[in-house]
Amino acid sequence: MNKEMAAQAANKDGFIAALDQSGGSTPKALKLYGVDESAWSNEAEMFDLVHQMRTRIIKSPAFTGDKVMGAILFEQTMDRDIDGTPTAQYLWDKRGVVPFLKVDKGLADAKDGVRLMKPMPDLDALLNRAVAKGIFGTKMRSVIDAANAKGIAAVVDQQFEVAKQILAHGLVPIIEPEVTISIPDKAEAEDILLEEITKQLDGVPAGKQIMLKLTLPTKANLYKPLIDDPRVMRVVALSGGYSRDEANEKLAQNKGMIASFSRALTEGLSADQSDQQFNAALASAIDSIFEASRAN
Repeated sequence: MNKEMAAQAANKDGFIAALDQSGGSTPKALKLYGVDESAWSNEAEMFDLVHQMRTRIIKSPAFTGDKVMGAILFEQTMDRDIDGTPTAQYLWDKRGVVPFLKVDKGLADAKDGVRLMKPMPDLDALLNRAVAKGIFGTKMRSVIDAANAKGIAAVVDQQFEVAKQILAHGLVPIIEPEVTISIPDKAEAEDILLEEITKQLDGVPAGKQIMLKLTLPTKANLYKPLIDDPRVMRVVALSGGYSRDEANEKLAQNKGMIASFSRALTEGLSADQSDQQFNAALASAIDSIFEASRAN
């Protein structure tokens, strides 16, 4: 493990940019960026366009390790270059940003109020490639749609099982059991989630750490015990559909939690902006998310 990256991931002020929209969410991300589906005729062209968008973000003057502590990449982004340099290497060497990789293959069908991750038979091969490309850690997402104790236990169990596989490759896993923000029993689901994560932490191998990416909780500081746990390197928050202002406001109420926003980061960016307009809009977004992450 890169010790400089580890020190930054564990201690530095800042937030993690989530630039990891994959096949299913890419058209939506491009549409919000002002690129309609008529702009591409196949998947390869679509991924070319989203790589152009991500490259523009990463090369923007404000996108540096001063405020953006890390960035989560999609597998295709990791496999591509920026100005002839592999993306993960470019992030760390040129921008001072710690690179993470989204490793899950999407969600299985709903059962017991949750959506588990689909099986990942090729995970070891992907993790070997990630290590070779200079990736520091990984991220994987499940979804909780109800305060169903059986379902939530299954989500957390699966996440920690896969996390051990990731830790064995020398990578730091970000475990993301997202609680859907619109469900009526969100607070109850979060209480169950906290209990299940706390139980599973006992299985983290000695000397290793994981990270957690959690929905901004209904009860402020609910996750403080996890933030304070020595087996947890960092607890980061997902924006989950809240606007940037809402997400920042909620984040600032949670001591020790930092942002890992996706849509809330790119809100207001557009393909037809001049570089000056684009860079100014991104700098403003980065500043506000950085301040909310630091405020607490």
